[in-house]
Amino acid sequence: MKNNCEGGVLLPPATIGIIGGGQLGQMIALSAKAMGYKVGVLDPTPDCPTSQVCDFQIAAEYDDHQALMEMADRSDVLTYEFENVDLASLKDAQRLVALPQGTDLLAITGDRLHEKNFLSNHDIPVTPYEIVEKPADLDDAIAKLGYPSILKTSEGGYDGHGQQDINSEADLPAGRHLAENASCILEKRQKFTKELSVMVTRSRNGEIRCFPVAENEHHHHILHQSIVPARVAKDIQQNAKKIARQIAQGLCLRGVLGIEFFMLEDGRLMVNEMAPRPHNSGHYSIEACNISQFEAHVRSICGLEIPKIKQPTSAVMVNLLGQHLEPARQKLVQRTNWHFHDYGKAESRVDRKMGHITILGDIQSTLDSVKSENIWEIE
Repeated sequence: MKNNCEGGVLLPPATIGIIGGGQLGQMIALSAKAMGYKVGVLDPTPDCPTSQVCDFQIAAEYDDHQALMEMADRSDVLTYEFENVDLASLKDAQRLVALPQGTDLLAITGDRLHEKNFLSNHDIPVTPYEIVEKPADLDDAIAKLGYPSILKTSEGGYDGHGQQDINSEADLPAGRHLAENASCILEKRQKFTKELSVMVTRSRNGEIRCFPVAENEHHHHILHQSIVPARVAKDIQQNAKKIARQIAQGLCLRGVLGIEFFMLEDGRLMVNEMAPRPHNSGHYSIEACNISQFEAHVRSICGLEIPKIKQPTSAVMVNLLGQHLEPARQKLVQRTNWHFHDYGKAESRVDRKMGHITILGDIQSTLDSVKSENIWEIE
């Protein structure tokens, strides 16, 4: 196609190609389609969530170079909804199509060591860490950081996968086993009081926009609910956004970036990790803000200006995992205040993210109502 692109601005009905067909791609596509863009997706699963709402799908593996070149040829701009994209193929695709997010962002956020080094080099606070390239390195790393620590694979891993708690000497064999199969990073465990996150984006002209700070609660390493705005002091919220702006500037960011923080007992913030895409804890923005994180992502990669982010009312977003989806569906008929999202995944499994619910209004009364549903106690 390759049209409607002057001065870095891409106008509808140009085609946005999305690499990855999960729920994030689906919500990016929904925003793009509402604005008049055409959308295609590259994903190996037929009828994946994104394909259900877009114009075409190329059904192929993410490392299929020929398929990615076809997507590049059929699109005016490419974006990605997850980290595990073949970087070499993406670099080749850049010769055919615009890739505003670039490949450096993926290279940094797709490897925990690169990410920690980037943050440290930009004076962003992170927990102390050590490289564990092979099992024998674990003892030396523990000698430096002590217990408790967390061993994580440098690449891959999500929702607690690819991690091993190292709380005592008894956990070392399991840690060595993890390090046998992949290069790892050992992080000192921090005593934090809250987990926070911020979605940040940057326009083609360098204007940085931050979404409100979310307060996140996890169950078994999977995000359970996000409370927005976070119930923390204003200066902590301002500091989180300041750090987010530093990161966005350092990355020359395009698109949306999710940044997760630990808030320590004294109010200090440490960046835990980053996601080079919209993030689960930003889903509330669809109903709670003047612009969603997904529209902001589309606007950023297409060179459109992004308005200042406003949140007129508080919100709570609750994830629906496989064990929660059907009980929530049964209650939907009576829950007029629920903004209910079902991602349309073909297979429902325990602990798989299948949808979410956003509720607007007073935070405490909303949290009480969520607890009273007895849906999220199903494990």
